[in-house]
Amino acid sequence: MVEASETSGVKPFPIGGRMVRERERCIGMTDEERAWRKKYLKDQILSEHEPRYVPEYWKERTNVIRRIYKTPLDMMHKALTPILGHSRAYTVRFFTGKFAMIFAGIYAGWYYLKYNSNDWTRKGGWRVHESRTISLPGDSDFPRLSQRTKPSDYANRGFDNSPI
Repeated sequence: MVEASETSGVKPFPIGGRMVRERERCIGMTDEERAWRKKYLKDQILSEHEPRYVPEYWKERTNVIRRIYKTPLDMMHKALTPILGHSRAYTVRFFTGKFAMIFAGIYAGWYYLKYNSNDWTRKGGWRVHESRTISLPGDSDFPRLSQRTKPSDYANRGFDNSPI
């Protein structure tokens, strides 16, 4: 199977030619090159109707799932565009989506850590170990001993607090 390329097998080339670089233009330009450059620069100016938004084009380019999750931010962008302008409304839309994803990630992590801790009832989940504080010679409580008084306190994992 032959894959279609963007240029349909034709080798791409820059349409600006050598006159795109200022150094090349300073070497010298013929009248023909000067006329071509004038036409080229005139063609680069967009009309007031461009860039043009064609809804059917964007509908064909994005799949259904992507259109669904983009809808709330698109509606916010549409509402803010008359107030802030297109560029600023797009910036607000962009950062709102990013902050929402960061917030959702932090909240999901917090929820998982809070409600899926590792205790005696399950194998999985996060197990949190607390280290003892440093005790150096010269401290008032120097030989700081463990808070665990009997062997059943080790590897307890919350069994003593169970309602059973």
